[in-house]
Amino acid sequence: MKTKLLIVIVAILLSTSGAFAQKAEPNRIKFAKGKTGATATGTLSNNQEMDYVFSAKAGQKVTLKVSSNPKGYLFSFSVKGDGGIELETQLDSYSNYTFTAPETGDYLVFVTKRPTEKVPKAKFLLTLSVK
Repeated sequence: MKTKLLIVIVAILLSTSGAFAQKAEPNRIKFAKGKTGATATGTLSNNQEMDYVFSAKAGQKVTLKVSSNPKGYLFSFSVKGDGGIELETQLDSYSNYTFTAPETGDYLVFVTKRPTEKVPKAKFLLTLSVK
């Protein structure tokens, strides 16, 4: 009887473990009516990432900037275009970036907290402008 119970418990854990491993959908950044800019905020610990998505049309100028509280070089981000198009951002290189959208569609922004012993957790502000 104990063996059957153990098998049932293991089966339940294995069947539900995939649900916990799934990544959450990115947060959509929307612009207020008539506005070309928006901000998003969050708090991350070392090596954590928060994902955002926004829309842009081909040819629009997109500017992204991430700042932190406390101030410092605590966060970085990367950007991917619709369909996984890699843009020339690197997680360890950018705290602000401007590019011309190569195509119309959604763009993903991945904000990452850089690991530091001095500041293991911090707030960030992601500023987005699309013109």
